[in-house]
Amino acid sequence: MNKPKVAFICVHNACRSQIAEVLGRHLAGEIFESYSAGTHIKSNINADAIRLLKQHYQIDMEKEQYPKLIKDIPSVDIVITMGCHVQCPTISCQYREDWGLLDPTNQDDDVFMDIILQIEAKVITLAKRISDKQLNIN
Repeated sequence: MNKPKVAFICVHNACRSQIAEVLGRHLAGEIFESYSAGTHIKSNINADAIRLLKQHYQIDMEKEQYPKLIKDIPSVDIVITMGCHVQCPTISCQYREDWGLLDPTNQDDDVFMDIILQIEAKVITLAKRISDKQLNIN
């Protein structure tokens, strides 16, 4: 059985969507494939995201992660937008939802970690919903 492909989409693919992709692989890689992309990209991933994921999860985002545009990822089954309050282009999928997360860029570590923990909880919940076949995907 093929695992569903999940795309985490944000404006710059530099922070929240990157965190979601990495935590998706780390926490739910046996349930779904994780990708992230942006409608525009920055040249680097957010340094605080890199530092905090390394500190709290021992994940080095710099090894395999880089900002990507939507056109750079494969076709996906599920699209998760991060709550960027911009009009995302139509991305073909079977299911979509918005997580409504605040951008932690330029915030202190407590705010940043709160967003990371929200992403972690949402990734775990998404994996459970996929496993329990609660989403309408093939």
